[in-house]
Amino acid sequence: MGRSVSPKRSFKPPRPSYILDEQIGFILRQVWQRHATIFAREIGINLTPTQWAALAKLNETGPCSQNLLGRLTAMDVATIKGVIDRLTARGLTETSPDPEDGRRLLVSLTRAGQQLAEKAAPNALAISRETLAPLDAKERETLIALLEKLR
Repeated sequence: MGRSVSPKRSFKPPRPSYILDEQIGFILRQVWQRHATIFAREIGINLTPTQWAALAKLNETGPCSQNLLGRLTAMDVATIKGVIDRLTARGLTETSPDPEDGRRLLVSLTRAGQQLAEKAAPNALAISRETLAPLDAKERETLIALLEKLR
């Protein structure tokens, strides 16, 4: 006697309340990874994004304390110290006593650091353009404005 075999019903679990692909942190990490890949390929010099941030900010502001530079570039004390130590070892930054407060050191670009910052700036702008390339002009403007609100 043969039993009839009923087709298996496919069991579909209920949709979980947390879907990773829909989470802002996960999406931002993927966008950051894409941007970091573009940065590494296009910057044209051997710099990390944090090193570039420090050079670019010093090029904007001129000499400033390491602590202020860390705040301006969103780096904690240990990170900015490591970044400046590496840039100084490469001859791109230097420290000198602050004339207004002898206990504090000012970080500044060396001539080589300034030349490198100016040479890399067009590449850095191209990196930003490529990162945002999938968006039209209005979308780019909206994205930047929304991200500024989340900062």
